[in-house]
Amino acid sequence: MKSKYWYDYLWIWSIVYFSLGFFNILFAWLGMIDFFVPIIIAVFAGNKWFCNRLCGRGQLFSKLGGALKFFGNRQAPRWLVSKWFRYGFLAFFLAMFLNMIFQTYLVASKARTLNEAIKLFWTFEVPWRWTYKAGTVPDWIAQFSFGFYGLMLTSMLIGLVVMVLYKPRTWCVFCPMGTMTQSICKLKHRSNLNKK
Repeated sequence: MKSKYWYDYLWIWSIVYFSLGFFNILFAWLGMIDFFVPIIIAVFAGNKWFCNRLCGRGQLFSKLGGALKFFGNRQAPRWLVSKWFRYGFLAFFLAMFLNMIFQTYLVASKARTLNEAIKLFWTFEVPWRWTYKAGTVPDWIAQFSFGFYGLMLTSMLIGLVVMVLYKPRTWCVFCPMGTMTQSICKLKHRSNLNKK
């Protein structure tokens, strides 16, 4: 029997994160851990240890898709795993992230008011007012929370859809963080080869 390590239980983190954000949107900031840690590991260690061991979302997809048999167990289509799609999705994801930062800036500069809603699939605005009491923190902090939680929830839903259609961790094939850290690792590897 394979021995378990502390990081084998990080799938619980994904459930906790989305649950907390459902009741208090300010917990959305905790998701920045999932943004910074993979990049830091890729930059300093030159590997994808986060994706392979620490990603709670990937673990959750494995649990749901594998143990509970919620998947078709089919290979993803070639276009979904192609380089052009992965980098195209990364570019699109970064554009949406930058738009979210811009919306936060507009609220911080008082050019627009706080929008207590999340956007699903970058299109559908869903009211999320019960998760925040106005005036608790500066409006821009709350605005970032709504935007970031919407981004995280959208990517989770996309991951669940492809999990059901294909293999459990199909999301991992085109995950923007995975693509970004893979690019960092390749650049680091090339840099190390050039130094020799």
